[in-house]
This record gives sequence, structure tokens and C-alpha cells, in this order.
Amino acid sequence: MIYLAKLGELTLKGSNLKDFENQLKHNVIKCLSAQIKNRFVVTLRAGRLYIECEDSDSEKIEFLLKHLIGIAGWAKAEICEKDIESIKKTVFELANSVKNKDGCKTFKIDARRADKGFPMNSYEICCEAAGPVEEIMKVDVHNPDCTIFIEVREKCYVYTDSEKGCRGLPVGCSGKGLLLLSGGLDSPVAGYRMLRRGMKVECCYYHSYPYTSEEAKQKVVTLAQKLAYYGIQMYLNIIPFTEVQMRIKEKAPESWSTLMLRVCMMKVANRLAKRCNAQCIITGESVGQVASQTVENMTVTEHFSDFPMMRPLCGLDKEEIIKTAVEIDTYDTSILPYEDCCVLFSPKHPVLRGSCEQADEIYASLEVEDLIEKAYKEREIVKLTFSDEPVWKTE
Repeated sequence: MIYLAKLGELTLKGSNLKDFENQLKHNVIKCLSAQIKNRFVVTLRAGRLYIECEDSDSEKIEFLLKHLIGIAGWAKAEICEKDIESIKKTVFELANSVKNKDGCKTFKIDARRADKGFPMNSYEICCEAAGPVEEIMKVDVHNPDCTIFIEVREKCYVYTDSEKGCRGLPVGCSGKGLLLLSGGLDSPVAGYRMLRRGMKVECCYYHSYPYTSEEAKQKVVTLAQKLAYYGIQMYLNIIPFTEVQMRIKEKAPESWSTLMLRVCMMKVANRLAKRCNAQCIITGESVGQVASQTVENMTVTEHFSDFPMMRPLCGLDKEEIIKTAVEIDTYDTSILPYEDCCVLFSPKHPVLRGSCEQADEIYASLEVEDLIEKAYKEREIVKLTFSDEPVWKTE
């Protein structure tokens, strides 16, 4: 059995194209090696990724391809001899199978001749291959029930409608970022968007037990695991933040409590980003969505960051964010009714336009550096991979 995947935007790269292709191939092999005991072969040539495997491994291969960042689409393909009679026979058998399985009544042929030595051009291949199929289905080139693709390359590949891929750049070719992951809708989508730009992602979650429950923590572990399906391998750092939040409640002006929480989060994130060699900090902020996400307050947050801040959702509204959350299967987990530390002790009237000068003064008055260092050192770490169960460990 063979699967064929079409590469995405990485094919537009120039002299460093090979680096992107090697990263994609590496990601596939790493995922499959951990899952499949049978022999499999991964090859990449001329804008196509091929995975040859045993029939019994098809479910695992398809799960990988649904989560593989860097491909525009994929399909299970049939291989036939590079002569028109073999092509016609394979196309007819595939069309008959699709008709019986899905009840298709109309079709069209899409042929591509990458091997220019083949004696027929793409149009001629389409016409010849369509002949036998017209006996069982009608041609409809505008809105067919199924499309049968023929690709004449070093071999001839025939397949029906392909599945959409995740597109983007292969994970691992654009550095590393630290994602501030909460249990909400936004941050998992932000992490996914940066993964699609080829960035490795490590996660950080702030847990305030007993004010946030064990269910809330498990919810975030589940979200991180769903991201790990796209990110190949990921670490989740769980920061015990109760003492820090209690100090903020005790000493900070009430209207500043949420913003000071964000500031303290940045202080921990700075330490963690240095520890894991991240080049940036990623958040799920969207301008104007909540009080802490006004331009002024986001400026305050960034003022305390030692790293560039990436906000991939900055210009999106909630409906757009939810759409992506549904696509990546984080929505149902994110809406579970377990609150994270961001909503604890939220002021009735939060400051909307804080200044960096005020923030510096209030932060200094908290005298919280020792608690931040303590929270950082006492963090829990969960290793998440494409296929394994989460592995809890400490440093």
C-alpha cells in the first residue's frame, strides 16, 4: 500500500529547499518509528511525499497525514504500469469501487504528466481513461461526485479525491517558541498557528491549586497532547502559582491584579524560555478581547518580557478562533467548565490602559521575586509525543 502527499508552500523555497524537505521527512520517520513495527518506506521527490506500508498500518498512517504540517493534501494511491491500458484498467476499477462504496454518479479525470517521455499528453490521458468509466458514471467536469487523479511520474499513480493537509512549514525549521497555554480556546489555537509556521513549541501552564482543580490541570495536559500530534514532541511545564497569586491579591491594587498576574507570568516565562532555548514567547492574546488585551495593557506585558512576543491571534475575532479550535479538535476540551488561574480573583473594574511606569512601581511593591523563583523551580514537566502516553517527570 502507498500513500501520496502533495507538498505545500515549502516547494516555493529556493536554495534551501532541501533543508525543508529533509525536516518533513525526518518528522514522518520519527512519528512512524514510534508507532509502527512493520517495515515502512518514506521517500520524497519532485514535490511528492510517498509512504509505503503494510495494509494493517493504514489507520496509523492516515492519522499521521491528518496531523502532518507541511503538506497540502494526501491520498491512498494505486500504482500501475506506465502504459495507457494499465491506466484505463486501474482507473475503471477505482471508479467502480467508489461508485459502489459512496454512490457516486458523476466523475471527472484529472491527469498530470510529470514524465514528459510518456507518449500521451495530459488531455489525451484524460480522454482515454474516461472512456471505460463513462459506462458506469456520467462525466461532470464542473461539480463531479468524485475526481480521479492520474499522475504519470517515475511510476503511474491513480487515486480519488484527496484529503486536505495542514499546509504550513514542517515543524522544526523555524526555531522554537514558549507557549503560555491555558485551558481556554485561544492559546491552543495560537500554538497550532506557530507550529504551522515551522516552529517547535514548548508549553507553560500556571496552576493555582486548590483554587484551580486537578481537572483543570488534566484539561491542559489533554490540550497539550492534541498539540503534540501536530508538533511531533512537546514538553508541558506546570507552574505552581498559588503563592504568587495570593501575594498579588494581598499587595496589588485590585484594578491591577489581572495585569500584575500577566507580569508575573512573564517573569517565569523568561526563566523557562532561557532554560529551553526558546527564541520567543507565544500567547493567545487578541486585541480588545478582554481587559488585559488592550494595546496599552499588552504593551505593559511585553515590557516585562526578555523575548520577542508572538501573538498569532492578534487580529482574529472569537468566531475565527473557534473555527480553528474545532478543526484541530481542541474545542470540546477547551470549553470544559474547569477554570484556570487567569479568572481567579478577577477585579470588577480592571485597569484598561495601564502604563509601564505604573507597572514597574506596583511590581516592585509586590516583593514577589522569591516566590516567582520558587514557582519556577518547583514546576512539573510532562513529556508529550505523537504516540506515547504523557510522561511526568521532574528536573
